[in-house]
Amino acid sequence: MKSNNERVYKMSFASVYPHYITKLEKKGRTIAELNEVITWLTGYDENAIQQHIDNKTNFQDFFAQAQLHPNVSKITGVICGYRIEEIEDDLMRQVRYLDKLVDELARGKAMDKILRK
Repeated sequence: MKSNNERVYKMSFASVYPHYITKLEKKGRTIAELNEVITWLTGYDENAIQQHIDNKTNFQDFFAQAQLHPNVSKITGVICGYRIEEIEDDLMRQVRYLDKLVDELARGKAMDKILRK
């Protein structure tokens, strides 16, 4: 399990971002909506998101520099077979928060609900 986590932490955000876009565009969602969700979660604006992509920042550094939204604990449920609120590793939980938000966007959930308003 630990080695799998390490693999995820070293993965660049830039390598995963296009997969998020593909998944969302197939479902009729936009890059702007994706960036809105990422901004809500991390505090990064579009320029900062683009810098992380350009710099090929890995997930470990991506989340280390983020200012997580105070309502992230409201992100619950199952993603990739794991219940988010039971993931003990902080960094893996943060990565799964992002996965969950992208998943909710792809499933057509309303933005207010995704952003836990």
